[in-house]
Amino acid sequence: QVRLVEFGGGLVQPGGSLNLSCEATGSMYPIYTMGWYRQVPGDQRELVASITNGGGKLYGDFGSGRFTISGNSAKNTIYLQMNKLTPEDTAVYYCNRQDFKGLGNPRDNYWGHGTQVTVSS
Repeated sequence: QVRLVEFGGGLVQPGGSLNLSCEATGSMYPIYTMGWYRQVPGDQRELVASITNGGGKLYGDFGSGRFTISGNSAKNTIYLQMNKLTPEDTAVYYCNRQDFKGLGNPRDNYWGHGTQVTVSS
C-alpha cells in the first residue's frame, strides 16, 4: 500500500500563489506517474498536471501556463507551483500515484485525501 499526503493548501487572494507538495510513502514501484487533480462540488475530478519517474510532464486544460509541476523521485515527492490564482481555481486538490507493475498488469492507483485551495478576496 502507498499513502499520499498533501501539504500547502489554504486561502489565497486572487493573483496570489501557492505551493503544494505531496509525499508518497509505503511499498512502491520505481516506474510511476504522479500527478495533481482537482475537484469542485458537482463536477468530476480533473487533471491539473502529472509527472513520470523520468521527468515527463503532462498538463491538463487548467494546469498549463500558470501551474508548474516538479518532482523529486528520491524523496517520492511531487510539487505544484500555482501562480496568478483566480477564484475558478478554488477546489480540493488531490495527489495521485500510479505504479507500473509490468506489461499486462494494471497499475496500482492511489489517492491522497486532498487539500483545499480557496481563492477569494
